[in-house]
Amino acid sequence: MHDLYLLIFQGEGETLEFKKTITHANRIARTLVSFANAHGGQILVGVQDDGTVCGVDPEEEKHTLEEAIHFYCQPPVHVRYQEIEMEQGTVLKVIIPESQQKPHLAKVKEDDWRGYVRVGDESVQTSQLVEKSMQLEPLQESIAEVLNYQESKVLELLAKHRKLTIKQFTQMANLSRRRVQRILVDLTLQGKVRMHDKEKVPYFTLS
Repeated sequence: MHDLYLLIFQGEGETLEFKKTITHANRIARTLVSFANAHGGQILVGVQDDGTVCGVDPEEEKHTLEEAIHFYCQPPVHVRYQEIEMEQGTVLKVIIPESQQKPHLAKVKEDDWRGYVRVGDESVQTSQLVEKSMQLEPLQESIAEVLNYQESKVLELLAKHRKLTIKQFTQMANLSRRRVQRILVDLTLQGKVRMHDKEKVPYFTLS
């Protein structure tokens, strides 16, 4: 079986999206920055939502993608292209690695740039909390191990209290505000926690 079919069988998710074709540079920019801001991902252009391969003209698709990258992404997102020849036509694989220049913003309209991250199979608009966390230095491995333990502690607190604010987490978990912010953003990106930032005081719940 062709490797492409194995990839398609995984279905759309945190690191994979299907596109029959790319018609709007501004819309695909949101997907590009959402992958770059999260853990990276791939877009298969020439594959319909149900996984059917339809094929595209890769040069036309690259033209729209380059427009999205250079005019609708700030800073521009780095991508790699791979053309895959199938019986039904050519599929363009767009590979977006996790960025070292987070956060990336997408242009929604004139003078309106917004951040997006990948959560599940959707590109979700970020809050200022997420964007600030993206600018923090990468964790050392030893610190990451401690963070995994603290993430479990935070999830236990949410399971018990159903919804909590950052201030409540810092008090109950006996952690600094900065550490709590980082944990909650990581859990939100993993799809384990949901952020409710439309309220006067943002709070978090289990997804």
